[in-house]
Amino acid sequence: MVIASADAAPLEFLQLVADPLRWQVVGHLARSDRRVGEIALLVGKAQNLVSYHLGELRAAGLVSARRSSADGRDTYYRLDLARCGELFTAAGAALHPSLELAPVAPKSSTDVGRRTPRVLFLCTGNSARSQIAEAMLEHRSGGAVEARSAGSHPKPLHPNAVRVMSERGIDISGRTTKRLDRFARTRFDRVITLCDKVKEICPEFPGAPETSHWSMADPAAVTKSNQDSYPVFVRTADEIESRVDLLIAELVHQAHVERSAHGRR
Repeated sequence: MVIASADAAPLEFLQLVADPLRWQVVGHLARSDRRVGEIALLVGKAQNLVSYHLGELRAAGLVSARRSSADGRDTYYRLDLARCGELFTAAGAALHPSLELAPVAPKSSTDVGRRTPRVLFLCTGNSARSQIAEAMLEHRSGGAVEARSAGSHPKPLHPNAVRVMSERGIDISGRTTKRLDRFARTRFDRVITLCDKVKEICPEFPGAPETSHWSMADPAAVTKSNQDSYPVFVRTADEIESRVDLLIAELVHQAHVERSAHGRR
């Protein structure tokens, strides 16, 4: 089912996600990038059936696939949450203008909650992806979220990571890279891996925090000059920024639920 014209898109989108199994697949991908085998285990269905539904979602432009950097024979699937949001919004507005949805974004630290959430980003070198994510989350949440980053095999901070963040008004030039085991005894609310290799070796952290995976290629692995590879860093930063905004919205929602539950006690 390919979502084509703007007029037909809301109805076709609702038909597409109305399938119970497909809705489960979408729900799991909304939280984390996953391999087909992982999704099959989560939904309790055969891999070939899950692959069929992933194919339908990919044909509709809602899911993309990227070859795993840890195992080239495997593939990670990613849900385009922003596109899903646009289609849900269009569906509501098509039914009645009053049902048009508005994006959720924190305006101050009180939006995230009384207790500051703590998020850890992990990759291999801690030289680009996780550093960008750490700085981006703290900046775009207005400091309402405490972010940290580390790597399994730290390398020096990549100059293009510094440059791409500087162009967004964020200075990370003074940051150092850190080893993953530095935070082995630290409690976090969320641990997010951005590297397929690190996902396979990610240790357990105190308090069993929620984990997610953002499958992203390492921009520092581009074997060109720093100047030629810079557009890769720009694309990486753009993707991380969109994911960070969705993460902030999710943390805001969780804080609202927690406050509501506390108020009913």
